[in-house]
Amino acid sequence: MDDAETHQPPRSALPGSSVETTAENPWPLSHFSGKLKAHIERVPATWVEGQLVEFTVRRGNAWMTLRDLEQEVSFTAVAWRRTASAIDGLVAPGSRVVAQVRPNLYEKSGRLSLVTEQMRPVGLGDLLARVEQLKKQLAAEGLFAPERKRPLPVLPGRIGLITGRASDAMKDILRNTRARWAAAEFEVREVAVQGVSAPQEIVAALTELDADPGVDVIVVARGGGALEEVVLPFSDERLVRAVAEVTTPVVSAIGHEADRPLLDEVADVRASTPTGAAKLLVVEESQEREALAQARSRMSAGVERLIGRERQWLDSVRSRPVMARPETMVTVRADELAGLRRRALISMESQLSRAHDWVEAARARVTALSPQSTLDRGYAVVQQHGQGDALDDDGAPRTRTGWEIVRDADEVPARAPLRIMVAEGELTARALRTLEG
Repeated sequence: MDDAETHQPPRSALPGSSVETTAENPWPLSHFSGKLKAHIERVPATWVEGQLVEFTVRRGNAWMTLRDLEQEVSFTAVAWRRTASAIDGLVAPGSRVVAQVRPNLYEKSGRLSLVTEQMRPVGLGDLLARVEQLKKQLAAEGLFAPERKRPLPVLPGRIGLITGRASDAMKDILRNTRARWAAAEFEVREVAVQGVSAPQEIVAALTELDADPGVDVIVVARGGGALEEVVLPFSDERLVRAVAEVTTPVVSAIGHEADRPLLDEVADVRASTPTGAAKLLVVEESQEREALAQARSRMSAGVERLIGRERQWLDSVRSRPVMARPETMVTVRADELAGLRRRALISMESQLSRAHDWVEAARARVTALSPQSTLDRGYAVVQQHGQGDALDDDGAPRTRTGWEIVRDADEVPARAPLRIMVAEGELTARALRTLEG
């Protein structure tokens, strides 16, 4: 058929790129498939890792299914004759493999597959080497530093337990912990502890228990097993980082002594076995009761000794004279107060007597010097009324005002009024003349 019979535009009229297509001018599906195939086949060969789920050889070619180790992602893969003959017998379904693949699109069905050019199983040595490399990386980040370790509670109220479903490890921890402390409570999360889903399930349970405020400590436990079953799931980077980020103390109880998983390095406390974890989680109840009884006995003996010493001290105090006749203290003090009072009175009387004598002597001196004393001896004080001017001692005129004592007879004018004070009473007179002395 030509383009006209199939109602398709000629190739020269098709849009050059996908962004140029429209509803009126689309690409034919076969054209799109060819473009997609060409684009996909430009992807270079890539090494990938996964689990080989199916492996079937038909007509010399190997048809396989590869599944991601952690996520629900899978691809169909094919190995043509030469490659299939090289890997047949080397790999088997369920094994962990690395493969060099190229993407291929089958145009007619649009099915994408991986053309395998090389494939080999991942050996245990390779996996352990990866674990050792991861250990160095996480140690350099400080995730294993001793200062990050948190102490376990002395007696946890509730213990979070992450372990396998109906596992012996869970039974051992529950039985031995409750044998040591009957009141121990558990919050159990049963998860896969081996296989590709184990790290993801353990991290989810760890996050859930860490968010529970009633959980005081978390135990991640698994019994013994093959090296790859014990070390690899519990050395997963996601699990190690999750343990480093939680706030609840974590105990690693993985029963494998030869090779320690990285969980042992990042956990706050490591127990060599699940049974040994019980000894770390709780104290021995019988031993604690015995220790409490001994402590109570020592405290009782100490209190009795203290009471005995205090009783002896009270007896010695009671036997002292001051306690036998306590009124002696009051009597002695009363005598002292009476003596002090007598001395105070005598001192006061002596002071008063001296003060009285001083007052009398002062009064006598004042009396002897007073004008009245002079008048009593027969003298008189003559005063004249201030009339007229007089001269002062320097010869300057001085005006008299009021009554003034006469000191100079020459200053008294004739017939001047005078007032004479005697010992008792006063006299008035007038000056007749001045006599010369």
